Amino acid sequence: IATVMSVTLSTDHRAVDGALGAELLVAFKRLIENPMGMLV
Repeated sequence: IATVMSVTLSTDHRAVDGALGAELLVAFKRLIENPMGMLV
């Protein structure tokens, strides 16, 4: 049994590069996995 959260990001590739969107999701994942990081 595992706790799982699905996150989807939809962007217009004319306005946002896919790599930038991936960086945003990595940062979001890091904060969700370690919420104490939001306090610093």
